[in-house]
Parts: sequence; C-alpha cells; structure tokens
Amino acid sequence: MTFVDDLNQAHRELLDGTRKTVTLRRHYDAEVDDVWQACTDGDRLSRWFLPVSGDLKLGGKYQLEGNAGGEILRCEPPSLLRVSWLYGPDPGFSEVEVRLSAKDGGTLFELIHTAEVPPEFWSQFGPGAVGVGWDLSLLGLGLHLRGGEKPDDADFIHTEEGRDFVFASARAWGEVYEAAGATPEQAAAIVAANTAFYTSEEGEGS
Repeated sequence: MTFVDDLNQAHRELLDGTRKTVTLRRHYDAEVDDVWQACTDGDRLSRWFLPVSGDLKLGGKYQLEGNAGGEILRCEPPSLLRVSWLYGPDPGFSEVEVRLSAKDGGTLFELIHTAEVPPEFWSQFGPGAVGVGWDLSLLGLGLHLRGGEKPDDADFIHTEEGRDFVFASARAWGEVYEAAGATPEQAAAIVAANTAFYTSEEGEGS
C-alpha cells in the first residue's frame, strides 16, 4: 500500500460555520488500548507526532515542540481525549478531540478540530491548512501502530512520494470544501495555496 492509498483510508468532513470544524475518521488495525497509549503517552507521541512536555493528565498543561500547546480538558481512557489547541500570540478558540472505539477487530479513530479562524486566512487556505497537517500526522500514527517509523516531515514532503501525498491531501480537502458550499474556483484556489505552502511548489500533483 502506498502512502496515498493510506491517505484514502480516511473520511473527511467540514462544518463551515462561525467556528470551523474539520473531522477525520479512519480505521486502524490495532487494539483501542494500543491506539490510546500511542495518543497519550509522551514517549510514544514523540515517535509518530512531536515531542511533548508538561503534565499529561486531566487539567494539566502540555506543549508540543514547535507547535501547539494548551490544557487537557477531558480525558476518559481509552475512548475520549479533548485538549485546547493554542498556537501563536493570539490564537483564539481552538480545541482538538480524539475519540476511539472498537470496530471490526481494530479501532475507529476520530479526530475533530474546531477553531475560530480569521476570515482572510480561511479564504486563502480553507480546511486544508490544518487538514494536510493532520493527514500527515495520521500517516505517522498508522506507521507507528504497524511497527514502522514516521518519516521526517521536512524531508518527506520533498520526496516524490511525499509530494504525491501532499497533493492528494490538498485535493481531498478541496473536495470537502466544495461539498460544504465553496465554489469550484474557491476549492481550486485553496488546493493550490495548500500544496504551495506545504511543498513550496506550484503544481497539480500526479
């Protein structure tokens, strides 16, 4: 299975209101307890996502290296984790929730990211701004659960496989954006903006 095949295992949704909500849902061939530990244990998080510091328990504060930080708002092992997801000097409202449930001998994984997004940023990048990043993260989680190693994002996106993955992810989020009410022209514009942002290239993928 190629990385793009892995990408296509996920279902994506967008709720385009005052607050924007993106949802990714996919199945992993791993037990719920294993996926839960991979998402909540600091050592395992660093192996497929990012190094994390802080007090990793309900009410504790966390910080991802070079990325978001916040507070652990809900923690109900092994099925529900919700955190505030704050990045930058004036982040506004942003929360991420992960839900896990047993299904078909493995785990149904759901990630829901709800945020207030500045209109000018949303009109330029739409849901792909966070969506492509989450797709890369879920790829890393899947590789980790299968005993593999996460590729370094900075190197991966400049390989042929990595570019194909980013192009396919950006297109998938463009389709989601259009399904939520954007025009084809708006969807095409955010696909181009996101592929350029993540790969520093102008291109249509392959």
